[in-house]
Amino acid sequence: MKHTALAMLLVAGFGAALSGMAQASSHRESPFLTQNPKVDGTDFYMFRSYESGRSNFVTLVADYQGLQEGAGGPNFFLMDPNALYEIHIDNNGDAKEDLTFQFRFKNNLQDLQVPVNGVNVSVPLTNTGGITDPKSPNLNVQESFTLTVVKGDRRTGAAAAVTNADTGAASFDKPVDNIGNKSIPNYAAYAAKHIYNINVPGCSTPGKLFVGQRKDPFVVNLGGTFDLVNIKAPATAFDPAAENKGLDSLSNKNVTALELELPISCLTSGSDPVIGAWTTASVRQARLLNPSPSSDNMSATKEGGAWSQVSRLGMPLVNEVVIGLKDKDKFNASKPSGDAQFATYVTNPTLPALLEILFGSAGVKAPTNFPRKDLVTAFLTGVPGLNQPAGVVASEQLRLNTSTPVTAAASQNRLGVIGGDNAGFPNGRRPGDDVVDVALRVVMGRLCTLNLGCAPADAPAGSIDFTDGAYIDATYFDNAFPYLKTPVPGANVQ
Repeated sequence: MKHTALAMLLVAGFGAALSGMAQASSHRESPFLTQNPKVDGTDFYMFRSYESGRSNFVTLVADYQGLQEGAGGPNFFLMDPNALYEIHIDNNGDAKEDLTFQFRFKNNLQDLQVPVNGVNVSVPLTNTGGITDPKSPNLNVQESFTLTVVKGDRRTGAAAAVTNADTGAASFDKPVDNIGNKSIPNYAAYAAKHIYNINVPGCSTPGKLFVGQRKDPFVVNLGGTFDLVNIKAPATAFDPAAENKGLDSLSNKNVTALELELPISCLTSGSDPVIGAWTTASVRQARLLNPSPSSDNMSATKEGGAWSQVSRLGMPLVNEVVIGLKDKDKFNASKPSGDAQFATYVTNPTLPALLEILFGSAGVKAPTNFPRKDLVTAFLTGVPGLNQPAGVVASEQLRLNTSTPVTAAASQNRLGVIGGDNAGFPNGRRPGDDVVDVALRVVMGRLCTLNLGCAPADAPAGSIDFTDGAYIDATYFDNAFPYLKTPVPGANVQ
């Protein structure tokens, strides 16, 4: 398929900036988050909705708590009531948030009991019977959350509650995780009762909201990658079967998804159709272990002080495979406006050199066109004519041109822009975009083979169709909000 020079420049720049995306997008990517998985942001998606009749909306999906085992009871994967989860929108290109959507969670212990020898005793489980509806009397911990929109600075701007458009309530129920089909006979139907129509202050058209466990949407050969890229050496001739070897290490894992579908007009500013976005999670600066927790099982710590950001995610895989180990926690605590401090990681990617060491005997050679100054524009500003906002300040964000026509699910190309589909990654990111294969091919010099910004001699391996063998496309997902699939159950009735 023939591609425009602009499209190739965009994706080549982005792919090389991410220096080879062969790991999970952002699962356990920093030392602090390995100790605090409840605030680990794993993936972020932003795309024009391709559900029929919803193309004037943008869907935002922020995933947290990766690598969830379906059978991970008895407490499963509650969100942290002491944390602040946020989705930030920059709609004028100045590297600062203009809109922030803040999620706060609450765990409501019901203390269900059963009689034992004439004594009512508290049960040790999440539920005592079947669950079909929100606030089921059989559910021991009923999780709820609030959503606030802040205009301007996320800590000092004007804040207002997002409300249920049908009831006016400012609190929303979150479905319990997919315990198993004896506890929840029809999880899809149960979860669907937690999709809400919402009123966002300042927005005249209602949006949609869903927060709950979903099948992890990311695919990657995770184990092979961490073992010094222990995968089969890439073939010099195209082998389509190699792309779908069934090597997805996340095939049986779940995440918790915070999803919004909002009108484009409520996210953009003026006539500029481009928006940038990123997610964060923050915790209180002070935390004390409580030596005498109360019997509500919710007070093992005492927390207070100002918010301290500990997780950040915009473009996929940046902190995972670009930022050096010594700076991973620093990146997670940073803001897009300060991204100049990480420029060296962008202009001097390390993974191509590693691939050359590992696969040199198979003819793999890293590109030699250093420094990669041409990549800075694509990575930190977006590309003019595609997804660069007016008056842009260089910063790492996921950027979406909301005026790019929607591609229906059946016509989407999993390789996004380099596959000829400008509605896909890296112009935003849809669930079915295979960011791993896209980036692996580009980072090793696909641009150079087309004489776009570098010469074929600069990239001896540029024509190789690198793949991690973990396949994904739009058919892996639903064609309507909330798009992500029903989570893997903890157990099935035998």
